[in-house]
Amino acid sequence: MGLSTPHGTGSGAPGTVLAIDAGNSKTDVAVVTAEGRVVGAARGGGFQPPQMGVEPAVDVLAEAVSRALAEAGVSSVGHVSACLANADLPVEERELADAVRRRGWSADVHVRNDTFAILRAGLVEDAEPRGVAVVCGAGINCVGMLPDGRTARFPAIGRISGDWGGGGGLALEALWHAARAEDGRGGPTALMGALPAHFGLPSMYALIEALHLGRIPAVRQHELTPVLFGVAAEGDAVAGSLVDRMAEEVVAMSVVALDRLGLLDETVPVLLGGGVLAARHRRLDDGVRAGLAERAPKAVPRVVTERPVLGAILLGLDEVGAPAPAYARARAHYAPAASGT
Repeated sequence: MGLSTPHGTGSGAPGTVLAIDAGNSKTDVAVVTAEGRVVGAARGGGFQPPQMGVEPAVDVLAEAVSRALAEAGVSSVGHVSACLANADLPVEERELADAVRRRGWSADVHVRNDTFAILRAGLVEDAEPRGVAVVCGAGINCVGMLPDGRTARFPAIGRISGDWGGGGGLALEALWHAARAEDGRGGPTALMGALPAHFGLPSMYALIEALHLGRIPAVRQHELTPVLFGVAAEGDAVAGSLVDRMAEEVVAMSVVALDRLGLLDETVPVLLGGGVLAARHRRLDDGVRAGLAERAPKAVPRVVTERPVLGAILLGLDEVGAPAPAYARARAHYAPAASGT
């Protein structure tokens, strides 16, 4: 868990929350009163401490925070609720909480992994936030929480922590199978033609060369994940097997988190977020729902459409003991166009 100092030690207005949701590509910030009114907001760049270092990464947050605080007409708040990408381990949450606290926005700081923002945003029962969320974007992660503060989580660092899939992982798997199909080491798959064609190239060899030499930046590999889903939808066995494996991973993480929290026998939400799951690819979506129905039949899957910064706000309101109308007011401010089911 993140590091939180006792309530009331912040120098800003009592109950005022500075909420931060920082992903790899963008940061959303909001200043919210104890009554749930959003009085300042800003968007900034991505949060990447592994690449930039902690202090330069927090500088990116600070740029957006300064604009949100200025709009709110304050220089500090009562509590900072920060849900940050790359805060994968408790030791990283503590380090980042210290770095945020040094900025002077508040002495009362709680840093969590950004998956908790998806979870809290999707838990519509604010009086008793309980459930599990799986986020499948560039990578994959899963967290769960109970009203008493207990949580379930995974390191979610990648292959070394047992993870499989996510958008980046799926793209690499697709490249692996396509390369082997072309050179004869593997079985046939339409990925062999579809992946290089996406970049206007004639063969997997040409695509491998372009990626290796940097003519196509590695970051563009994520573009291949939708191609994989498209090929799977056309009936390709190899592509379909990767989508099915992704569904199995989502279900496995969900079931383990539910079991750790003693929720397998309760009717609770399993919230699905991140670009891969939010896209509602039919085979993946059906696979996840079928797997949960078999292994956790009381779980209620739901795709989260609420903005993650709302989750950071609600977690902050939890910390300051906000009244029920504050939650409703904050939710109304960020009401999505469609709720998703």
